[in-house]
Amino acid sequence: MEPLKVPGSLDSLQKIRQYVASAATEAGIQKRGYKLCLAVDEIATNIITHGYEENGLEGNISVKTEIDEKSLTVYIEDTAKPYNPTNPDILEEEILTTKKSLEERSIGRLGIFLIYESVDRFIYEKLESGNRNILVVNRTTT
Repeated sequence: MEPLKVPGSLDSLQKIRQYVASAATEAGIQKRGYKLCLAVDEIATNIITHGYEENGLEGNISVKTEIDEKSLTVYIEDTAKPYNPTNPDILEEEILTTKKSLEERSIGRLGIFLIYESVDRFIYEKLESGNRNILVVNRTTT
């Protein structure tokens, strides 16, 4: 599939979802593709709201997929403020949040946990000009 490049705005979320859902269908992982779409949606929403909007920035989000015999890999790149969602401190805070009752939880803070639960591998790379999030879903379960 050709890479997708969209404005970093909430209006772009549907295009991103459709792009990833099409890749999941092409890879033959429709059931797991639903969770992958949720994970990608979480990352894209965080990029838009926290990376761009809260910092008074504008930019694009680029999404690329690669399918091989073993997996579907989704690359999400942006030029927003650097943010490493795989930082152990961030993940620990989210895991602790899931252990609280609904009344004790603050709104949000479960996105990174959702991502880890939805994919087989989650990788972050800081780029010279922004961020790259990589999500990998295995095509077969072993």
